[in-house]
Amino acid sequence: MRAAESDATGFAERPIFAAVSAPNAPFIRDTNLRFSLSKNPIPAPVPGPSARAGHCGAADNATPVAGAGSGSSVPHESIRRTAEKSTASAPVAPDASDKAPTCNSPPEAAADDDKDVTLEVLEEMHRLEECFPVLGKLYQLINKIGEGTFSTVYKAVAMDGTVVLRSQMWKSPPLQRTTARCKPKKNALVALKQIYVTSSPNRIHNELNLLYMLSGNAHVAPLLDILRYQDQVVAILPYYHHSDFRDYYRDLPIKGIKKYMWELLQGLEFVHSKGVIHRDLKPTNFLYDPFKGKGVLVDFGLAELIPVAPPARVSNACPCLSKERVSTSKAQTKRLSVRAAYPKSDQRPPRRANRAGTRGFRAPEVLFKCTNQSAKIDVWSAGIIGLSLLARKFPLFNSPDDISAAVEILIVFGVDKTLRCAELHGCALDLNMPQVQRTSFNGNLVKFVGACLLHEERNGCLAPDSVIYDTVKFLEDGSGKLVRPACGKEGRAEGCGGGSAAKDLDDYYDLKHYLQLLYLCLNLDPIKRASATQLLKLPFFSELEAPGDDEVVL
Repeated sequence: MRAAESDATGFAERPIFAAVSAPNAPFIRDTNLRFSLSKNPIPAPVPGPSARAGHCGAADNATPVAGAGSGSSVPHESIRRTAEKSTASAPVAPDASDKAPTCNSPPEAAADDDKDVTLEVLEEMHRLEECFPVLGKLYQLINKIGEGTFSTVYKAVAMDGTVVLRSQMWKSPPLQRTTARCKPKKNALVALKQIYVTSSPNRIHNELNLLYMLSGNAHVAPLLDILRYQDQVVAILPYYHHSDFRDYYRDLPIKGIKKYMWELLQGLEFVHSKGVIHRDLKPTNFLYDPFKGKGVLVDFGLAELIPVAPPARVSNACPCLSKERVSTSKAQTKRLSVRAAYPKSDQRPPRRANRAGTRGFRAPEVLFKCTNQSAKIDVWSAGIIGLSLLARKFPLFNSPDDISAAVEILIVFGVDKTLRCAELHGCALDLNMPQVQRTSFNGNLVKFVGACLLHEERNGCLAPDSVIYDTVKFLEDGSGKLVRPACGKEGRAEGCGGGSAAKDLDDYYDLKHYLQLLYLCLNLDPIKRASATQLLKLPFFSELEAPGDDEVVL
């Protein structure tokens, strides 16, 4: 097993949650953070490099986890031997009474997600280094930070402190800052994406090729390097400090939501300008730091180039391609009939379309197997994320199948609109749910958001200083309309020059413009749905400026 030098242990600095006094703190109200955000853990001693067992510094007295690795409670033999050997050699964290650390002092405690590494994860990283020998010479694994259907992502540190990108040098910020006389070595934190060997070679090539194409933008994680050993492929990406969406989606004020959507749509605009559809846009694939107000798009495993629309005369083409589109009049909207059905012995080939994506975030045209899917499916997903932020509900949709997903859309956007959308794509829905028609919101997002938030308020689920009250005060139970503050727009300069009245007026117009953005994102007709470029020009983002050409991307 290899051992790293004492100044390259690969532990990250304390999480950004501890820095509640950051310059961009207005993006999230620190007085209402959840306990998982506001807690300030006590630094723990950092094990020495030899205690890593080739991977990461777990506690010396860590107890075996039942079921770890091969199913036994006994850790891997090499890990146990290395841990026992390092018990006496591990450096002790300096006492709090020390005035200043020396150049030989160990770094500060790692972040919460790095110091509690299970034995199972240690064994996984050990096996990866064994079956991928070149990996251990270049990178020091720290922890597993993500796992999906097609890949696993590990946090690591570059041994030489730098990573090459297109013959240019990318350097991350230093892992820690001590005193001026003891400047630490700069080590680049990276994310290692191990793509499973069961993935199709074409799929692996497609993802890596798209990552290479999209490198060079501040809102998209660039591809730094690719390593291959036999059938193993590992993609090297920068590591971005970010927060879990579940930890801040209920605490972002309207200004914070504005910054979040600005960063998200900036990334989408760049991706779409390159002719690429992400196809799997969701909060976990947009790494956002609510304190810095910065975010990047990641995970292009399902991404694809925007396909060329097939001719409308093709037998399996979607009817939405036809120039004579389906009528949207209510009188012509019919239920499933014999003429709309297929014969039992129909010999025509079924219509095939890409249905990849995550449930709850797939656009209606994906559910109805439209063959003319465009970049607008990403805009729909962005709208679902935006609606989750405003309604403070996540996940917003959580259906197990396509039929249930269509019913969820029907409840929010209405029966007639959903049926017309289905007919637009050559499908028909036979509904026998009168209660759904009575309780549908008919596409009124104000009414839907009010139902979500006012229900929580009536049941006493909101903290006294919750930012949700900044939205609730403009909602009226059951009306479906925003309540304008007493001080009108003209009176802002006269009677509402400052104070809470001016703030209420700003919040009101921010909320009004944000709802305009959501309506444009969540149009059931993809032709009428706005693009990312059009959304960025809305009044909602008027106070934000696009980054200049001289901004440093990497």
